[in-house]
Amino acid sequence: MTEDLSKVADFLFETGTLKNARRTGWWMAGVRDPESVAEHSWRTSLLASVIAGLEGADPARAALMAVWHDSQESRTGDVNHLGKKYLGQEADPVHVTADQTAGMPAALAKSIQDVVAEYEARQTREAICARDADKLECLLQGIEYKAQGYEHAQRWIDNSRGRLTTESAKRLADELIGRGSIGWLKTVMGES
Repeated sequence: MTEDLSKVADFLFETGTLKNARRTGWWMAGVRDPESVAEHSWRTSLLASVIAGLEGADPARAALMAVWHDSQESRTGDVNHLGKKYLGQEADPVHVTADQTAGMPAALAKSIQDVVAEYEARQTREAICARDADKLECLLQGIEYKAQGYEHAQRWIDNSRGRLTTESAKRLADELIGRGSIGWLKTVMGES
């Protein structure tokens, strides 16, 4: 018997809205058109695999958690740290994910729920690397916005750096801050 995939199809359309959902915290820094949640999640996944590789954890598992870490925002919206101060448990990512995956084939729903729960628990090395990737991506985006003239982005750079826990993420943050957003191009082009 073939399982009904209608809820999976709905979920795929739903999470596609994250390509249009803007990261709201950057508005406080004056950024008029911040990156989308999907853009943030993509680079967070890349960073999670890098940090996990450097930390001796499973890069694929860390990247998988990073892919799913903000998927709930298709229902809750991107709520910045100030806004979270006023929300209750209804917006708990594990709870939202359970609602999102209700009606999906059981094995698929469980695998998604387990990944989100592992990320939120922050107990495994991979979850810790994925969380650091989330913070490091914010720092990296802050460096890029600051280079575009958004001086208030420095607050996000500093706060993100202070929340990193792994040695690899801290070292990467220091390297990113020291190089600046165009350093890679200068290196590739052979410029000093």
